[in-house]
Amino acid sequence: MTASVYLSVVIPVYNEEDVLESLYKRLIKVCDDLGKSFEIIFTNDGSNDRSSEILKEFHLRRPHQIRVIEFSGNFGQHMAILAAFERVRGEVIINLDADLQNPPEEIPRLLEKYRQGHDYVGSIRDVRQDSFLFRSLPSKFMNWLRGVITGIRITDQGCMMRAYSRRIVDLVAKCHESSTFVTVLGYSFSINPTEIRIRHDARAEGQSKYGIYKLVRVTFDLFTGFSMAPLHVFTVFGFFVSSLSGLFVFYLLVRRLIIGPEAEGVFTLFAIAFFLISVAIAGIGIVGEYVGRIYQVVRYRPRYLIREIIEDLSEDDVSSTSSMKRRALI
Repeated sequence: MTASVYLSVVIPVYNEEDVLESLYKRLIKVCDDLGKSFEIIFTNDGSNDRSSEILKEFHLRRPHQIRVIEFSGNFGQHMAILAAFERVRGEVIINLDADLQNPPEEIPRLLEKYRQGHDYVGSIRDVRQDSFLFRSLPSKFMNWLRGVITGIRITDQGCMMRAYSRRIVDLVAKCHESSTFVTVLGYSFSINPTEIRIRHDARAEGQSKYGIYKLVRVTFDLFTGFSMAPLHVFTVFGFFVSSLSGLFVFYLLVRRLIIGPEAEGVFTLFAIAFFLISVAIAGIGIVGEYVGRIYQVVRYRPRYLIREIIEDLSEDDVSSTSSMKRRALI
């Protein structure tokens, strides 16, 4: 699609009523100061606070620049981003979290890198303002583990503030995966990627919606979506353990023929049996992750459901004779 504005800012929102007004004021100022055409797309991911009402108010303030996608339920951060990616009109697209931990004031720095010829501009949180034990440390470990398994070297995969060229966003939007990791998918499609360090602020209002469980869950999605390494590693490990088990059985057989049976080794055999059973269960779990992803794809269910889209589109955008407001029920 041909870009009709220069910049699209995509923001997923889930129960962020406390910070939305501050986000709006700071973001609008930054975008206005750019002196270029822009749009801001908020995706309300099934919030159960006043986020929906606040976002609709933003649209009334700037009807031609603020667009709102209302999900009918909670489908996750990455689905909220993908829904916006499928509808962006910008030449360059910047993704931004709503919690203001990544300041909107960093947007010009991302755009500067884009103008230098980089089609993907990643970001690294400089001096993270999160709990070291429950957020920073698990995040660092998961970043390292993801890099080892997938071979995709992104310094800070959990930082969602990134700039993408329109080509990358269109490719991401064409991927009909049931679950995905937008930052990694965008990086895999890039030709000339780069990264910059950006400021990371402490959360001023509200609470984080991203705990350790979600971090682990996203990591599993990333492993199974971008790499076959878990299956390969487990297969090699299975052959190795089977070989050791075979040698051990052979040793016990020879020992029985030469020395005779002994009851004292029964608990050792139990321990070995329990270990092999646990290995088998772990393998079933890994295979189950892949089978589950296949099942989600082949059943052809929608990845998300949109209740309403609130936007004002110009004549060129809707191919009609006048500007109109569309409220789409899907």
